[in-house]
Amino acid sequence: INNKEHVMSNDNIISFKQPAETANDALTELLRNGAKELINQAVNAELQELLARYSDQKIDGKQAVVRNGYLPKRTIQTGLGDVEVQVPKIKDKGKQGIKFNSLLIPPYLKRTESIEELLPVLYLKGISSGDFSEALKSLLGKNAKGLSAGTISRLKQQWQGEHKSWSQRDLGLKKYVYIWADGVYFNIRSEESRQCILVVIGVDERGKKELIAIEDGYRESTQSWTELLEGIHYRGLISAPKLAIGDGALGFWNALSKVYPETQHQRCWVHKTANVLNKLPKSVQPKVKEALHAIWMAETRDNAYKAFDSTVKRFGDKYPGAMNCLVKDKEQMLAFYDFPAVHWQHIRTSNPIESTFATVRLRTAKTRNAVSRATILSMVFKLVQSAENRWRKLRGFKLLADVINGVIFVDGEKQETKNLGNENRMSA
Repeated sequence: INNKEHVMSNDNIISFKQPAETANDALTELLRNGAKELINQAVNAELQELLARYSDQKIDGKQAVVRNGYLPKRTIQTGLGDVEVQVPKIKDKGKQGIKFNSLLIPPYLKRTESIEELLPVLYLKGISSGDFSEALKSLLGKNAKGLSAGTISRLKQQWQGEHKSWSQRDLGLKKYVYIWADGVYFNIRSEESRQCILVVIGVDERGKKELIAIEDGYRESTQSWTELLEGIHYRGLISAPKLAIGDGALGFWNALSKVYPETQHQRCWVHKTANVLNKLPKSVQPKVKEALHAIWMAETRDNAYKAFDSTVKRFGDKYPGAMNCLVKDKEQMLAFYDFPAVHWQHIRTSNPIESTFATVRLRTAKTRNAVSRATILSMVFKLVQSAENRWRKLRGFKLLADVINGVIFVDGEKQETKNLGNENRMSA
């Protein structure tokens, strides 16, 4: 069509209206319905792929992850006007924190007219500054006016400045009960291929999840993590979190022990499961995965120990490498039993970071242009900052005050202070 408003067909002219002018003409409505159907088909294909990935997980012989209706309807503004979509949702019966987030219609892009959220996505996908105007016209219609290459460059500078200012903010009034940490890698052509983005998310005493830090680092080295943690400590975060959740990267744990030695360690079960399974033949993986599930889903620490020992005994002789990987972090894998049971689904894994970055990471996988470290960092910062506004409070957040005050929890159950006092006097 060459960006014209009409096309010749059999010597007749068929006129197409601009998005702002679309009314109830039959052709526009037909095209809009076609777009809606294509979007629904694509989203459902994404859902089926996720369900297939967890099809081997069963509870009482039935699928543990199943389809469960739809999220509320919402609209996406396109060149054809508003297109109504409805994203399906799932039910995770095993309470592993599994969620369905469509890559085509991610949660943080409620409407494509949200320029602040859309531009970082387009940039990370590899659309150069000069291509932005054409790319946005197809999505936003007249709302894309004025978004020249110069405007985009100024916006990038503004985002970098916002991230720098945010990274220097005072944290003196902050107190976080739990923190999640991870190093996130992006398949982007950058000036430093070994760069990763170090991320820390925390939950405060009111149950609100917040982005604490997001910085670039060299791999996940102890030095990089130490600089990040010392930075937030220097800016006022003196009170040590009660529990930190992360994967097995030694850099973070070494740094945490230096800066916040009082903080307990909880290794992420999702990462640990993946690491163990990677050391096994595919034919054995489903059996071992089920055994691992029985460990971290055990009702008590004693039962978890029994399931742990049973798993090692069952598979240790044939697959010592996988079992050694499991055993070496035994205590850190079960630290969650010392905290309220209602919090377990939040603190057994680093899911708050994984779910936030899953869509962002995959949207950057085919970037055409080389991207600077500063640009990657500022773009990702803007995307996560947008997502942060929709994070939900921690379940059972009222118990966070007890955790802060040092109340003892055994197998997730709160121990009465009065009874503990009587036992102490008797032993004395």
